[in-house]
Amino acid sequence: MSSTPLDTKGEPVFYLQEDHHPENSTLLGFWIYLMSDCLIFAMLFATYAVLGRSYAAGPAPADLFDLTLVAINTAMLLFSSITYGFAMLAMEKNNKKATLGWLAITGIFGLAFLFLELYEFHHLILEGAGPDRSAFLSSFFTLVGTHGLHVTFGCIWLVTLMVQVSLHGLIPENRRRLMCLSMFWHFLDVVWIGVFSLVYLIGVVG
Repeated sequence: MSSTPLDTKGEPVFYLQEDHHPENSTLLGFWIYLMSDCLIFAMLFATYAVLGRSYAAGPAPADLFDLTLVAINTAMLLFSSITYGFAMLAMEKNNKKATLGWLAITGIFGLAFLFLELYEFHHLILEGAGPDRSAFLSSFFTLVGTHGLHVTFGCIWLVTLMVQVSLHGLIPENRRRLMCLSMFWHFLDVVWIGVFSLVYLIGVVG
């Protein structure tokens, strides 16, 4: 007997039929995006490492940074990663209400992080330590500000997904989107740990 596959009309098919998995291509594409983001932050970290001690006779990190405030801000972002993990667990159990609840808490922590970061920027600028004061402050505002923009985008994305889940439930498409946002959110967490260690801790203690 011939092993040639047949179509619905009984005619032989002489091409390969592929089993498409859009979720795999989506996740692969998002991983590629995250790698490009890694390159951006790597360049910003490298720039800060070079310019981070160019104070131009201006204030140094030890004169400007409040580690207590930064520690609270760091806790907000770390807690948001934990609550997003709970949202993903609720999603796996197909619990729509719990998923939305944990996503809302994650968004609150994210907004708290942004509020404290904007407060710090405002305070520094009022003290005359704006991004135009020295190369150190230019690289600082660029690095921390770029991370803050990513968190802002993540919060907007989070709200959008909450609306989609509310309207359409935990359908496969929304599950895939939540998974991508999960990777993005945890990526921002890792980047911030690097910022906290290199910029704040080493800057004040070193």
